[in-house]
Amino acid sequence: MRPGEERPIEGGASVDLSELELLKLRAAERIDEAAERLGALSRAIWSEPELAYEEHHAHHVLTSFFEREPPAASWTVQPHYQLATAFRAEWEPSGVRAAPGASWSPLHLGFLCEYDALPGIGHACGHNLIAEVGAAAALGVKGALEGLLGPPPPVKVIVLGTPAEEDGGGKIDLIEAGAFKNLDVVFMAHPSQENAAYLPDVAEHDMTVKYYGKASHAAAYPWEGVNALDAAVLAYNNLSVLRQQMKPTWRVHGIIKNGGIKPNIIPSYSELIYYFRAPSMKELPVLTKKAEDCFRAAAVATGCTVEIKGGAHDYYNVLPNKSLWKAYIENGEKLGIEFISEDTMLNTPSGSTDFGNVTFVVPGIHPYFYIGSEALNHTEQYTEAAGAQEAQFYTLRTAKALAMTALDVIFKPELLASIKEDFRVQLQEEEFLNTKNKEKI
Repeated sequence: MRPGEERPIEGGASVDLSELELLKLRAAERIDEAAERLGALSRAIWSEPELAYEEHHAHHVLTSFFEREPPAASWTVQPHYQLATAFRAEWEPSGVRAAPGASWSPLHLGFLCEYDALPGIGHACGHNLIAEVGAAAALGVKGALEGLLGPPPPVKVIVLGTPAEEDGGGKIDLIEAGAFKNLDVVFMAHPSQENAAYLPDVAEHDMTVKYYGKASHAAAYPWEGVNALDAAVLAYNNLSVLRQQMKPTWRVHGIIKNGGIKPNIIPSYSELIYYFRAPSMKELPVLTKKAEDCFRAAAVATGCTVEIKGGAHDYYNVLPNKSLWKAYIENGEKLGIEFISEDTMLNTPSGSTDFGNVTFVVPGIHPYFYIGSEALNHTEQYTEAAGAQEAQFYTLRTAKALAMTALDVIFKPELLASIKEDFRVQLQEEEFLNTKNKEKI
């Protein structure tokens, strides 16, 4: 649903505050009842880590989970949804009827699962737990609504399996394929070292830079060669010098992937891979333009030719939705979650995610949660923590908070209206800032 569109509130159940709290309790109970199955799901994904777009085992585990979830055939599963390792599972309560002449459609709530791993160190970002949280929260909402007395609300619960977050941007592929069309609000949660309803995940652009020179004998006639490794080293140093003029919130990191074959051969080819990050899409092009100048200057200085290729997708910054995160904090605190302060939250460095692109299409929440370990993401220690039994309590508690927040969205029209307004304002602000940025460049 696009900003400004309104959903008529017709044909659904209404509940008072005390009934809503009972529904939240029921959602938590349903998650607890499924805890053993959910833990097995997570362990199955964790034990066989797979890279982006190759998550065939994890995909099978997740789709089988929803296909077999009792009662039989309660979830409609599309196993290869737009991408080979993506899926879509849907459930909606039976008995929803529109009033004569009504033109409404159900409220579409999306729960996202990630399940790709990192090369060499497996699930060091805990994507097995992300998959578990998404599945558990969806089961919680379903379980709560199934026990509702009276006519059910017009709502559809949708679980999207989104591959390739670590490399490639599977959510962006799915956005382009229309998978997020008509979703009203989306939910997911990411493992971390603390509990935060929001972290300012930043915009990211990656580049592959290739230098082409000319090979020659490095001792006999080096003057006949054009050294592509020299170009790579100069480019690396150019960017290092540029750091003095970079904003503190910018991040640049890269590697020299290929620097030659043998010391006595002037390298005719070199290759670098760099990631560039900035707080918003408005700043990212400024940084990447400076970087491209550094790469081209190295080519000129060495006589090499250069090829600069951007990644298939830019990752956008995650847009905050304060109404949504406040509801999540309220529910999480009831479960005993201790959140970092808003000031700390807004000033904590973070990474990048293709969920940022989602937040430019549909309102969403991407909180972070503690898993019982002080280990840092993208380390072998975090891989171990993500597979530990201790992580299960924190993972399912987070799923309960997401499910409870989703129930608020369903039964509190004023909250949904606020979420939509926050979304509209954030999009408007981003477009305004982009315009101002272009005027300054």
